[in-house]
Amino acid sequence: MATGTARFGTLLCLVSAAGFGLGPVFAKAAYAAGAGVPTVLALRFTIAAAVLWAVVAWRRPRWPGRRVLLGCVALGAVGYAAQSGLYYGSLTRIDASLAALMVYVYPALVLVLALALRRERPQRRRTVALVCSACGVALLLGMGGPSAAGGSGVDGIGVLLALGAAVVYACYLTVVDGLPADLDLYLLSAVVCTSAATSLTVAGLVTGSLRAPTEASGWAGIAMLALVSTILAMGCQFAGIRVVGASTLAILSCAEPAVAVAATAVVYGERLTAVQCVGGLVVLASVAVLQLRRRPAADVEVRPERYWLSRSGGSAQPRLRLPAAERPAVRLRAGADDALEAVAERRG
Repeated sequence: MATGTARFGTLLCLVSAAGFGLGPVFAKAAYAAGAGVPTVLALRFTIAAAVLWAVVAWRRPRWPGRRVLLGCVALGAVGYAAQSGLYYGSLTRIDASLAALMVYVYPALVLVLALALRRERPQRRRTVALVCSACGVALLLGMGGPSAAGGSGVDGIGVLLALGAAVVYACYLTVVDGLPADLDLYLLSAVVCTSAATSLTVAGLVTGSLRAPTEASGWAGIAMLALVSTILAMGCQFAGIRVVGASTLAILSCAEPAVAVAATAVVYGERLTAVQCVGGLVVLASVAVLQLRRRPAADVEVRPERYWLSRSGGSAQPRLRLPAAERPAVRLRAGADDALEAVAERRG
């Protein structure tokens, strides 16, 4: 991959992470203007779905079968709606910085589910990542920082909501991982956002919890949440994952909680204790450890006097020139370097 292309892909991933990280700032602005959580999320997903369906109409992807389509609808109406409701509900009770870091235990939970379903095998690296994640959560909760309500300790319900969001998101990603690999990600996201918007709107009407903002700042917050923290963030994520791959994207997405912590500190004056900062760094370190993999074997084409390396689907490029006696044993591999993971539509 050319250096310029790699840098552009990295920039896309960081823009995506920043967009998602700013979500709590926009949501809190809407809450302060009198909007309820169901209203904020229903409007957010409605706006996002409208834009995504326009992208789908332009791309004209192949539609999946009825069973897969119904599965996507269920993912949005149940999984994505529940995860978003729990996460953004936690923002009404605890600081956004703490909530963002608590939710980031989901990669460790995804690994636990993968081990339980025997999709992955235990390894020392994964065990270290799980221990890091558990220790990070313990540090985040062991020294209570100021809560959203102004108390001296962390609000227990808010913490449970954030952890519940992480659990639901881990289950959501586990189900998504079983979807067909050729399913168009924009179509998937459009269906998921539409289903989530419908589910949240119906739930709000039934419970009578739909409350529109009473100030213009609330409507602006919802619009920014939809445009910046959903559409822009998802678009850059899709583009970035195609350039640098899913593993690099997962590591760079650690910038998301960092942006959330910094933005809420500047806008709302939220602060983590020193111990909680250490805990957050430990949680993010577990994400990086999970994504560290051995360098994948490259496709190779051996010529008499040169050792050529190339990626699948591309032209061979001279990378190494070694004598025949020094050529290492290389496993031939077909396929792309990093398969697109369907987690690309990201948590809300």
